Amino acid sequence: MSNVKEKMTEVILSQPEDATYEEIMRELAFERMVARGLEDSRHGRVVSNDEMQRRIRTWQK
Repeated sequence: MSNVKEKMTEVILSQPEDATYEEIMRELAFERMVARGLEDSRHGRVVSNDEMQRRIRTWQK
């Protein structure tokens, strides 16, 4: 796996030439969220669909 700077560079270079600062930052944040989610999944830090539905219902009150 690449280090942080290499991954950031890869994401930045994959953006179109006219990408704005905000678009690049959004892509970097998205990449980090995906990486965290995959790491959580690998370590068993997951919630079932039923449990998540229950939690969402409590938020909607």
